[in-house]
Amino acid sequence: MRDVTAPAESARSRDRRDWLIWAVPGLVTLVVTLAGIGHAQPWRDELATWSAATRSVPDLGRLAGTIDAATGPYYLLMHGWTALFGTSPTALRLPSALAMAGAAALTARLGARLVGPRAGLLAGLLLAVLPSTSRYGQEARPYALAALLAVLATLLLVGALGRPTWRRWAGYALAVAALGLLHLIALTLLAAHALAVLLVVARGPGPAGIDSHAAGAGRRGLLWRWLVAVLPAVVLVAPLVLQARGQRGRQLDWVRLVRIDDLAALPGGLAQSGVAGGLLVGLAALGAARLGRRALLPGAAVLLPVLLLFAAGTAVPLWVTRYLFFTVPFACLLAGAALAGVRLAPALAVVTLAGLLGLPDQAALRRTHEWPRTAPVDYAGVARIVAEHEQPGDAIVYSPRQSWLFPDLGLAYHLGSRRPRDVLVVHDQRQRADLWAAECDRPAECLAGVDRVWLVVTGRRADPLAAVPGAKGDALRDGFTVRQVWPRPGLTVALLSR
Repeated sequence: MRDVTAPAESARSRDRRDWLIWAVPGLVTLVVTLAGIGHAQPWRDELATWSAATRSVPDLGRLAGTIDAATGPYYLLMHGWTALFGTSPTALRLPSALAMAGAAALTARLGARLVGPRAGLLAGLLLAVLPSTSRYGQEARPYALAALLAVLATLLLVGALGRPTWRRWAGYALAVAALGLLHLIALTLLAAHALAVLLVVARGPGPAGIDSHAAGAGRRGLLWRWLVAVLPAVVLVAPLVLQARGQRGRQLDWVRLVRIDDLAALPGGLAQSGVAGGLLVGLAALGAARLGRRALLPGAAVLLPVLLLFAAGTAVPLWVTRYLFFTVPFACLLAGAALAGVRLAPALAVVTLAGLLGLPDQAALRRTHEWPRTAPVDYAGVARIVAEHEQPGDAIVYSPRQSWLFPDLGLAYHLGSRRPRDVLVVHDQRQRADLWAAECDRPAECLAGVDRVWLVVTGRRADPLAAVPGAKGDALRDGFTVRQVWPRPGLTVALLSR
């Protein structure tokens, strides 16, 4: 009886251990990302998500033809989500929190597959405590989903290379296509995948920690299967790339060409903490040295996207640190491999230390997602002031209108239908299929008949009326007097009267 039951008990124990390896990091990450998820008010990028997601599907298609085509599939996903769960800060961010928990769980599974159970567990836990995990897990943008799909696609690739079946390749193809639709830059991960495939084809079982069961002829077919698997992603993403290419001048007009010092700032930017980022890089380097050729896949998944985007960024303004967040789980995998070389208690102490070092940044990002953390934009504060002092017939004016701070979207989000009439608008964002509204050419005529105006300007202004340029400023200064000014972080609101 012992001979029969012992293997069964061992198998159950092993299954329980395997389940805990990915479940614990996933649950820890979910707890961390849900803590204070609704505290920070939506920042400008999240306001763009809200504006797009609350439009009709035809309007979303028109928006993609004007600006932000690269994010169009994510907006479509959020359109369905907000129709079901609403548009509160928590509701907008919950998909990212769930995706980040999934990314941590899959990072642990990938680490266990490539290195070992302990390395996988520590990699997932390290990802859980990084400030950037909280940042992008509490942000209504596609970066957490991209991280989830990047790790999922890599895990599925390892499985398909190990035991090639059409179902495994089909799963990989779906994951890569979804990754490309949600985050174009994340497709640079395919360079690391291609390298892993080529090494398996050329050198047989074992390269990059992947145990392939395919024979010589079968290995040679792996390259063709991989190419066929990435073809759907190419077909689906190509129209987005062509559309986004023509929108780059508007979408990324705030981005400059990359410089060499941007590489030095990358670890801190990716971890959202200079100290935690430095610790992660040091541990990842130690893990790569310990793993040898088994570090090739996770190491390439970190380095190749960074190098490719850096090379492109020297010619085209594309270098934005958060675009590379999907590489962080792979850096955590390498760091987990380094920590797996010591006993579990000291390794967990290092993970705890990484979490403690990031606590100031964890607290700061729950106050604001703006950067630097000392420069928040208080849309909600301005909205409260307007709501408390508004009278029937009041109008509202914004300056500048074409601002990436989106002051009009911020007030619209917090006030809804209770906001004063946007008196200068002739075509709103939906009508223009844009993120900005169009104002009338003759502001003085549009302001006729208005007795009180709420003026919202960006920045801290002692005299907000003097900060309004052009014909709009002339019309306001000629017809109105400032009655009261309320400075708020990032914005100034003033009440004007005839």
